[in-house]
Order: sequence, then C-alpha cells, then structure tokens
Amino acid sequence: MSTLHVTNGDHAAEILREALNAASRNERVIPLKDDLAVGQLRGIDDNPETRALFWQQVLDEHKVDFISKLREQDALLRELAQGTGQVVVWHGQSASDQLMLRRVAYTLRNVPQRLNEAKLSADDLPLITADDGTQRRRGRADGATAVGMFTAAELGAKLPTAAPISVLRISRLALEWQEVKQINSETRRWRDNTFISGSYSDIDETILQIASAGWIGSRQLAGDVMGRSFGFLVSDSIALWRCRELVAAGKLEIRGDPTRIADAKLRRAVR
Repeated sequence: MSTLHVTNGDHAAEILREALNAASRNERVIPLKDDLAVGQLRGIDDNPETRALFWQQVLDEHKVDFISKLREQDALLRELAQGTGQVVVWHGQSASDQLMLRRVAYTLRNVPQRLNEAKLSADDLPLITADDGTQRRRGRADGATAVGMFTAAELGAKLPTAAPISVLRISRLALEWQEVKQINSETRRWRDNTFISGSYSDIDETILQIASAGWIGSRQLAGDVMGRSFGFLVSDSIALWRCRELVAAGKLEIRGDPTRIADAKLRRAVR
C-alpha cells in the first residue's frame, strides 16, 4: 500500500524528499502552503477567496492568481480524502504546523484508519556547544519548531517513528479545526498545546519598539521580528507587510519606495 507524506510548506517538503530518497523510499510528498497561523480562516474549506484576498494584500502582488493557487491546495486535500493509501502528516511544535495537522485530520475524519503522524519537537534537534563550552539545543530560544528547521538526516532518523493517530484523537483534532475557523481571529498562537487567539497588534508593537532606536533597514527589522516569540512563527512576508501597513498608518517613517519596502529604511514616526 502506498504512503503519502504531508508537510507545511515547500521547504519542508524538499528536505523530506531528500530524506526519503536517502532511505530508498519512493514515496510522494505533498506540501500544503498556506500559513494558517495568520489571517482569518472562516470559510477556508468552502471558498478560497477570503484567503486569496488576504495573501494578495500581504504580498502586495496583483499579478498572481492566488485563488487558483489555493484551489490547487483544495484539490490536494480532496485527493488526500479520496485516496486509499496511508497518509503521514509531519509536524513540529508551531502554530502553523499544528493547524495544518488539524486541517488534514478534518479532511480525513471519515477514513481515520489512513492517518498517521511524525512528530518533531525541540528535543529532536541536536545539541550544539557555545564558545563558553555550554551546550544547548540548536533552534529557537522559545522552543518553537517547524519541519523545515530540520536537516534531511534528522528527518530520516524520524522516519521509523511515524505512527497511527487514534480515532478519538482524530475526532478531537477535527473539532479543534472547526473551532479555530469559527473564532476567526487575526492570529493564532500555540502555547501549552492550546490555540490562543491574537491580533496583528502584537507584531506591530514589536516593530515599533525595534524601530524606535532610529533608522533601520527593513530586512534587518523583519529579521529581528522573526526571531521574537509570539506563539507563532512570523515569516518575512508577514513582518514586511505589517511594516507597510504601519507606514500607511503614519506610525513608521520611510526612506525609500513604499512599494519596495524590503529595500527601504524605517524608523518610528516622531510625533
């Protein structure tokens, strides 16, 4: 019987494909590409238009047909539900990975015997030695993990750990997916195995705090934001989008072209 692997994002999928190839396993990997930790989710399983408009706004890109791209994602989910093989969901301890797991569980809730998971956490990352001789786990200080943070060899070592998810747990995961869709918050944090609703103001306040020290390159600012702990992993696209929104609101001053904000410099507006 065939096995199909699901990851959150292209980068994670490429690393997992490398791990499977190294293990001489000719198994397909499907990446789901929507960062479910940010943006409203209501209606996501019925109509991709709301999510498409959100990502069009975030990426400030009007030439890309986001609706078609998200319809492709919907088609992949339908393919999962209609297939007959085993499905392995790879997930770390991050809001986006955990939401992806719940969405797939919801999709396969009527065929629970096909659903498996490969779980990753900060404890699966190797120890590294600092200059002072102390050891710590490679990764983020807040312990958040995503599959894309691991090497192919590290994922290969986890291949034998993939295991079935119980019917009871699948039902609970599917219910949690329905609940987060209904709450429809701007952001979703993952803390203590629970989703907590949040807003973009958490990111905005951090951006303004960093930019209060004076002019700073947008890319550096975004990198600083990405390293902070929000309960979800902030991508560079989200960080730069919030910078653009703060410029439009007059809370950030800009040196450069607002339509090319990644190449600009920013500072907190002086009032």
